[in-house]
Formats: sequence, C-alpha cells, structure tokens
Amino acid sequence: MALLRTPLHDLCREGGGRMVPFAGWEMPVQFSGLIQEHKAVRERMGMFDISHMGVLRLEGPKPKDALQQLVPTDLHRIGPGEACYTVLLNDRGGIRDDLIVYDRGALDADRGSLVLVINAACADNDTAWIRERMEPAGLTVTDSKADGVLLALQGPQAIPLLERLSGSDLSGLPRFGHRDLTLEGLSQPVFTARTGYTGEDGAELLLSAADGPKFWKQLLEEGVTPCGLGARDTLRLEAAMHLYGQDMDADTTPFEAGLGWLVHLEMPADFVGRQALERAAEVGPSRRLVGLKLQGRAIARHDYPVLHNGEHIGIVTSGTWSPTLEEPIALASVPPALAKVGTELSVEIRGKAQPATVVKRPFYRRA
Repeated sequence: MALLRTPLHDLCREGGGRMVPFAGWEMPVQFSGLIQEHKAVRERMGMFDISHMGVLRLEGPKPKDALQQLVPTDLHRIGPGEACYTVLLNDRGGIRDDLIVYDRGALDADRGSLVLVINAACADNDTAWIRERMEPAGLTVTDSKADGVLLALQGPQAIPLLERLSGSDLSGLPRFGHRDLTLEGLSQPVFTARTGYTGEDGAELLLSAADGPKFWKQLLEEGVTPCGLGARDTLRLEAAMHLYGQDMDADTTPFEAGLGWLVHLEMPADFVGRQALERAAEVGPSRRLVGLKLQGRAIARHDYPVLHNGEHIGIVTSGTWSPTLEEPIALASVPPALAKVGTELSVEIRGKAQPATVVKRPFYRRA
C-alpha cells in the first residue's frame, strides 16, 4: 500500500528531510541532524510537521456528556477555550489510544463543539469507534483536518514569535488553552493551542492546505529549525511523555501506565472500562511505569529485559540517549515493589547487564 503524504511533504524533502515510513505515512525523521534539532527546540525553537495525526470535530447537543461515555477523565472540568489530555479505554480498562480534547464552546443555544486530536496509527479505528457511539446520540463526527496541515512550533522563543506574527498578547493563554489567531500573510484564522509533545512551551496549529505550506516557508524565513520524528521522540522522552504502542497499549490500564491521575472514579458517569478500573483500583496495579537512568553510554531500547539480581522482572518501553542530560534514559514497566526511586536495577543490552537506577520523572523539566 502506498504511503500517505502530508501537504508539507515536498517542502520537507526540499529542506533536506530524510523521509521514512511511519504509521502509514511518509514522514521526515530528521533534517540537519537529531542532536541539532533537539537542542534547537530546547534552546530556541523548532517546527514539526504533525499532519499525520487525526483531528476530529464532535458537534451536537451536550457533546461532553456524550464523549464522557468513552473517557475516564471528567470533561466538565474544562470549559470553552480549555483542553485536557485523556485516554480512550476498552472494556478491560486497557488504553486503546491517548488524545487531547479541546472545548470549542457553544455553536448555538442547543449545540456545542469539541475537537479531538488522536494518534495517526489509531486514527481510522478511533474515528469509526467514536462515530459508532456518538452518532446515535445525535452528534456529528467529522474530519476537522481534512487535507490541511497540523504543525507544532515548540521552544522558548515559539510563543514570542507567534505574538509578533499575530499582533496578539498570548501571556493570558495558559497551558492547554486555545484560540483562533489571525497570522500575518494567511488567508484565514488559525486554530492555535498551547500544547505540544516536547516538554517545552509552544503551540500546535491547524492550518488549511493552502496556508500550511505558506506558514512553513514563513517560519523558515524567521530562522525556525525544521525538526523530524527523531528529535520529537528524544524530546518527549526527556519530558517522560508517553508514546502509544510502546509505553502503553490495549493491555495496559492507566494505573499501570502511570496515568492514574486521568481516572476520575469519583464522578458518577459510566464510561467504557469503568468496572474494570474500579476493580483495578481496589487490588492495585501489577506493574508500574518508572524512569531509569543507565550508567555508561549503552542505550536501552523498547522490549529490552529489565533485571533485578539477575532475574528478568520487567521490560523497557522506551529508551534513548538524552541530548540534554548527555546520558541514556528509559521508561520501563516493573513490579510495584521495585518502582521506588533509588532502586538499583539493570537492563540487558546485547547480552550484558547494564546498571540502571529508578529516578523521578520527568527526566527534564523546563525552568
């Protein structure tokens, strides 16, 4: 099957992007180099083509009440202009995907609007599953991105640049806040959210197919560094942000993934997987996600065995060399008794046990 391409594909190629298959799409893994791109985001700003991700619009009567049937997080804790991170669950309480829900406010006296951003690999299944459950409640589920562009502008200089290009003061826009911005040289307002997947300040912007390439070129002229999937992964791992399919999956509950804070069992709403999570909350998780720092320079990769006193007790879910900390880091799933910060473990790498220590997450937090 032919790989899908985003509207920025040709510009990424022209800019030196090395293209690789990812979740059915042809995406840039790097441009100038992973380390340079990573440091650009930490120190200045970088931009990412994330148009492979799914963007759905849910419209109709009481959309939060309807969507509440599918997520364990109390959606009524957010209001118009706000958003929250949450997960979709299966009947066993396992995570079928993670997503961000944006409250776009009222369309009229009787209808409201939500925007959902979902993972590329799960987009088709998520869309069908959500539509099947929302349409009987009188809501419409549409592809809000269509052939448009989803772009992430991340780093300490990202918001000041958006302020200059929009002529807007964004100091009052909080983390996970969102609004429409009129940006210099673009034909229509741009949905702009103060969200991201790097551990830095910045924004994610939804642009039309015409405006997306134009804005990408404009950012290049402003000196913004184009970044690929490689830097996106090292940045998110330093910030201990989860990657679906590695750090969590359909057989992992939020409690096991270190996402118990997303589960609001005190609310009366019944949601998919609630009974399973109630049972899980009573007995406690059989495993926990922890952060590891390794000695030396060997890198722990996904599915590498985690050892304690020579016994295989868990697995690495994600691992990399941290360009910021200049040491190898990893997330791993281990028994609760071995999840305490300071616990000495090891990771089997190419047949050798490399010493590792359980550390507090995230590995990196911006000042």
